[in-house]
Amino acid sequence: MDKTALCDALKSKLDNFRPFPPETLTSLRNYYRVGLTWSSNALEGNSLTESETKVIIEDGLTVQGRPLHDVYEALGHAEAYDYIHAVAVDKDLSVADILKLHELFYKRINPEQAGKFRRVKVFISGSRYPLPPPEKTAVLMDEFIRWLNENEKNIHPVKLAAEVHKRFVFIHPFVDGNGRVARLLMNLILIRHGYPVAIIPPILRPEYITLLEAAHRTPAKFIDFIIDREIDTLRDLLRLLGNETASVQTTALTPDCEKLLQVMKNHPGLRVPDLMKQMQKSRPTIERYLRQLRQSGLIEFRGAPKNGGYFAK
Repeated sequence: MDKTALCDALKSKLDNFRPFPPETLTSLRNYYRVGLTWSSNALEGNSLTESETKVIIEDGLTVQGRPLHDVYEALGHAEAYDYIHAVAVDKDLSVADILKLHELFYKRINPEQAGKFRRVKVFISGSRYPLPPPEKTAVLMDEFIRWLNENEKNIHPVKLAAEVHKRFVFIHPFVDGNGRVARLLMNLILIRHGYPVAIIPPILRPEYITLLEAAHRTPAKFIDFIIDREIDTLRDLLRLLGNETASVQTTALTPDCEKLLQVMKNHPGLRVPDLMKQMQKSRPTIERYLRQLRQSGLIEFRGAPKNGGYFAK
């Protein structure tokens, strides 16, 4: 099976669990908030462990013996992660969104450079490809965001996320933090299209760096690498959800659930607000019925959270 087709098949299974109860959604966001913050910072040499990262960003505690710079990176990345969820809506992204991401990540480290394009020439150690001069950064970023908005609906979301990462890093618009922002942008694209975040484990850093360097000439292997990371996340998340729901008992459908199922058969693709109007029920009630129908294997959610809908199987 083609890798993007496998992504789609796994995402379709994930969509059967949607919409997540609010408590589950919050738990998952916090889970990946820690995991992505730790892994992305660790790729750049941050010394914090995953447990220490959790303590810092969730409990507000410092860790004895760790550099303050590393603590600031954890706090800043967690805030930037929250921001990608805030802007993962159905609107064109802007250069201002990217500047805000960098500002949130970098403001504690260097407030004078946070959220501002570099004004000096920089180099990537170990790379033989020169970066664009600083005077071209603003123009290149305008072209980058225009390309993104023009192609978002034309390229498979996971391939698009990998391509966004690659193109952004090759521009390298900031004095520092470009890798972190590139991975945040990559995951912003995934979230916008209903996919979970793709995490690059620090143990894969050599392969990641090598493929990103080679992507100047042959980008296909780097794109495949990112697709593999998304497949890993999808499989892990499905295992988590499967364990969580394994003990749920299937019960006979209530008359209202039967009625809701008939509504979806007659009007496929409706979203929760539409179902509320059809049934004259509150959101919590509709979501409770949807969970029962999903657990019974009678319905599925298709598409991204922002534009998908419910269908009877």
